[in-house]
Amino acid sequence: MAVLKSTDFDEWYNEIVERADLCDKRYPVKGMNVWRPYGWEVLQNIDALIREELKKTHHQEVYFPLLIPEKLFKKEADHIKGFDAQVYWVTHAGENKLEERLLLRPTSETAIYSIYPLWIRSHADLPLKTFQIVNTFRYETKMTKAFLRVREIHFFESHTCHRDFKDAERQIQEDLEMAQGFFKNLCLPYLLSKRPEWDKFAGAFYSIGIDVILPSKRVIQLGSIHQYKENFSRPFGITYEDEEGNHQYCHQTTYGMSERLLGATISIHGDDKGISLPPSVAPIQVVIIPIIFKGKEEMVQKKCQEVYEKIENQGWRVHLDDRDSTPGGKYYEWELKGVPLRVDIGPRDIEKGTVTLVRRDGKKIEMLETTLLDGIKKEMDDYGESLMHQAQTFSDNLIHRSDSPKKGMEGIIEVPWCGDETCGLEMEEELDMKTLGTPIPTVECMGTCPRCGKTATTWVRLAHTY
Repeated sequence: MAVLKSTDFDEWYNEIVERADLCDKRYPVKGMNVWRPYGWEVLQNIDALIREELKKTHHQEVYFPLLIPEKLFKKEADHIKGFDAQVYWVTHAGENKLEERLLLRPTSETAIYSIYPLWIRSHADLPLKTFQIVNTFRYETKMTKAFLRVREIHFFESHTCHRDFKDAERQIQEDLEMAQGFFKNLCLPYLLSKRPEWDKFAGAFYSIGIDVILPSKRVIQLGSIHQYKENFSRPFGITYEDEEGNHQYCHQTTYGMSERLLGATISIHGDDKGISLPPSVAPIQVVIIPIIFKGKEEMVQKKCQEVYEKIENQGWRVHLDDRDSTPGGKYYEWELKGVPLRVDIGPRDIEKGTVTLVRRDGKKIEMLETTLLDGIKKEMDDYGESLMHQAQTFSDNLIHRSDSPKKGMEGIIEVPWCGDETCGLEMEEELDMKTLGTPIPTVECMGTCPRCGKTATTWVRLAHTY
């Protein structure tokens, strides 16, 4: 690597996303990158994990159009206020000026909620639980960064409708449980924070942010969960008929995550050798490298093919790298691309009935070929646990509590807070940080607010963010 993560994370990141064949940033529209096959396959594996979690909880997949009429977007005043500066407008079809402007979806509430009244009639239609995986478009004015800050965003979003607030709250808890399993698969520790009133999603009753700390010691939001109550169902007329024949407004929630998931995975698990992919999303989980000696080529290739078939039959994503190049060059490439396990097979291994298993973190194990399948399962599990342990340790070391925070502090700072918006905004300005919100689950706080001196009602998290 020309640039080391350990010395310059930002430059390392900018370089590694292209060197590892994840994307090509040379497309002539800023913030809209080309997904290369390897990167796209990682993202599709992430999408598969999302789909798996949602199907378990009886969500149904839908796909709504990209274009949204301006009149729909204006139906929810608070919503347009939150996104109008980031919208891409379509004003012409060929040479014909459109009678009504259209916009590329920055998010999908207005598109989906215009149709929900046609799908929901009675209490028997509830809960309605849908999701889609689509691209959204926001005119990001800050410096763009592959996967982390882009203008065309690969995005998952679930939208649900419920009879009442209580049932919508049950959905929020289900979303939190899904997030726990999903982030475990990515080996990513995360924090849940209830966003402050001034930073909640436009139109939400409350918002929960899903945040991680990157090696830059800045925090990035990977996802969010929103409780809407009736804030969208009223302007869009989403009602149901209850058992007594009365029409009631639905309560709604959303849960969304973006391609930032891939950016965070690369950032947190990668090292000076390249990216390190969790087994659950690696396009190639096991790569087999033949160690060829003159006169032994056929024997080694035959054994490698036998081992390949055994591993593939166990359901692993395996690749046999039989290119005519040196083992060292192959090692370099597959370490760069983050393959979790490597199997080396040479003439001496065949004579001894062994193989050499090498993990992406450098651990090397020689084992009998007859125990290889069990060894792969064990080392794959251990490797995932090791990634999570390292990431959790890194994150924990950057979360601090302080009764008197000072400008220049790094990581996440938890400060006693009275709950008053004025005090919160003053702390943001004084520390030059952004408020993440209050911890979920709630953590008892016995201190005093450093701004007003009143008794604190909660801890509040502040951090430098992307």
